Amino acid sequence: MNTEELIAEKIQKGKAYKTMLIFAMGSIVMIFAGLTSAYVISKNRPDWLKDFQLPQAFLWSTLVIVLSSITFHLAKKAIEKNNRTTTSLMLGLTLLLGISFVMLQFQGFNQVIAAGYYFTGSESTITTSFLYVVVLVHIAHLAGGLISLLIVIYNHYKQKYNATQTLGIELSAMFWHFLGFLWLYLFLFFTFYK
Repeated sequence: MNTEELIAEKIQKGKAYKTMLIFAMGSIVMIFAGLTSAYVISKNRPDWLKDFQLPQAFLWSTLVIVLSSITFHLAKKAIEKNNRTTTSLMLGLTLLLGISFVMLQFQGFNQVIAAGYYFTGSESTITTSFLYVVVLVHIAHLAGGLISLLIVIYNHYKQKYNATQTLGIELSAMFWHFLGFLWLYLFLFFTFYK
């Protein structure tokens, strides 16, 4: 194969991976569309909590996930300029922010319990059980995003990325931004849909 054929094959492979990722993200959207639809329908139940407020930790986690999206974007831009130092710094910050997001989510669970609401068991409510399921499903997907990020960091350490080879970072960043957007939607939904 000559150089042009290799470049064309690399471009085609990248398009195929991006298409598969878009289909996967579409499937995840369908999961959350179903969960939020069930939430809307269940809101008419007589045992639904009308005055439930999301804890502050969920607001802080929203800010953290937005910041992590920015740092991931900056990492992608830095590798496109072959700036390995900035890429390393931004990928590391993205990882720290991602872990902070998960910790803040669990802190939010603890704040809900401290307010006297339980997620499971005889003292649970349908409202808090829905919140629990939706947030845990999101955290499960975020675990996939963190694993993807760890693979990107490892590959970056092995110097597999440069200005002409950014596919792994692009795919991982697409998924990360998607997860951030998804959490923002969920946060706004639970905050304003009463």
